[in-house]
Amino acid sequence: MQISTEDIPGGITRVALDGRMDIAGAAQADLKMNIVAGFAAKLLVDLRKVEFLGSMGLRSIVIPARAVRSRGGKVVLFGPNEMVQSVLKTSGIDSLLPIYHDLDAAIAALD
Repeated sequence: MQISTEDIPGGITRVALDGRMDIAGAAQADLKMNIVAGFAAKLLVDLRKVEFLGSMGLRSIVIPARAVRSRGGKVVLFGPNEMVQSVLKTSGIDSLLPIYHDLDAAIAALD
C-alpha cells in the first residue's frame, strides 16, 4: 500500500491510496491516515488506485474520517473503482462519506 498526501488549494488535504486495502494494506495506512486526521479540516481521500477494499480497509478510512468530522471538518471519497464503490455502498459508508467521481465536484463539496 502506497500512501501520499498533498495540500491542494482551499485548505484541502488529499490522501491518495494506492494498492490493496486488505489487512496488510490497512496496517500500512492506519498511522498515516490517523496523523492526517489529526490536522486536516478538509480531507479528500483519493481511492482511484485502490484495487481491493476489505473490512480492515474500511476501518482505516472511517475512523480518521470520523475524527475529522468530529472537529467540524469535511471528508469526501474520490474515484473508487466499481468493486470498491460496491463495498462502500454495501457497508453503508457512502451515507457517511459522499463519493465523487469528478474531482471538481469533490473539491466543491469540501467548501
